[in-house]
Amino acid sequence: MKESSIYIHIPFCDHKCIYCDFYSIITHENIQSYLNALKEEIKYFANIYSEGRKFTTIFFGGGTPSLLAPHQIEEIILHLKNNFFVSDDAEITLETNPGAVDKNKLKEFVNAGINRISIGIQTFDDEELKFLTRIHNKKTAIETVWFAKEAGFKNISVDLIFNLPKQTREKWLYNLQTAIELPITHLSTYSLILERGTILNKLVLDKKVVLQDEDYDAELYELTIEFLTRNNFSQYEVSNFALNGFECMHNLAYWQYKDYLGFGTSAHSFINSKRWWNYSSLNFYIESISKNGNAIIGEEVLTLQQRREEYLMLALRSNGLNVDEFKKLFGGEWLEQRRNLLNVYSAEGLIVQNEKAITLSPKGYLVCDEIIANLIA
Repeated sequence: MKESSIYIHIPFCDHKCIYCDFYSIITHENIQSYLNALKEEIKYFANIYSEGRKFTTIFFGGGTPSLLAPHQIEEIILHLKNNFFVSDDAEITLETNPGAVDKNKLKEFVNAGINRISIGIQTFDDEELKFLTRIHNKKTAIETVWFAKEAGFKNISVDLIFNLPKQTREKWLYNLQTAIELPITHLSTYSLILERGTILNKLVLDKKVVLQDEDYDAELYELTIEFLTRNNFSQYEVSNFALNGFECMHNLAYWQYKDYLGFGTSAHSFINSKRWWNYSSLNFYIESISKNGNAIIGEEVLTLQQRREEYLMLALRSNGLNVDEFKKLFGGEWLEQRRNLLNVYSAEGLIVQNEKAITLSPKGYLVCDEIIANLIA
């Protein structure tokens, strides 16, 4: 059976943060119509892709999926299990935000089948939280992690953002230290990225906010790697760190170039070298499902070169390129043509290579985009 993954997009939010460019809406009146359409979409693709597949991860992203009632999440999980072969030990993740859940609701999510929780804290500094227009404060963030632990979650991840305007090294270290003192098993750290169309982008264009430079960003990233590695959180992807055995299996499925189905507004799917994506607009999504059973707005079939480049990029950004697997998929000539460049990177301490694997070193992660671009070129 071919191992695959499922992503479910829940676009509803209480509030739109200034830096967010994911599709989300702050009105909730169409929730039931959306869930009905979601179930129809799942059924449509189950008729095409269920045979010969075992789904090992399910990820509820958003938006804020935890705004749904636990019984609504449970209904979706049961609907997936009725239409696909979902492993008994599948990793099932739900994203939430501090302040969006209490201890009782978290317990109900555990009972609904969620076994991994991802909490979007972003920072433990109240002034930085105000800047990011988050709805919670430091106290609520810390309480939410402990509530998750007390509710029965054994796999708890938090998100943090670094290189915020005026953020010092000391303030970022405080964020990291606060995080690891909590009962978490996984930590995602992201540099503040300026996305077109966001409120933050307009503030920067209007010169009301000044971002810190790339060199300082790299300095904070290096600090992150050193600190978390020293505290038993292994880096298994550019932005992700985990205690041993708690790597996010859903994210690994993406980075290992496995097939996945995405359901909901703006969701992407990738099956058998074909990629397609859905309408972002909730109304267009619901209307398209009603008419066609799917909400596809675009698709592409990847060429051999595109697949090879994506495979290389994803593998190097995570836990490394498996040489035998790469040769089986794409042949050995491409790697041999880049042998000299790989040897240069190895001598500079940017990669570690042997007959079985090519992986980035911590130093290599700092310039991973440049390394990948040069290898592809």
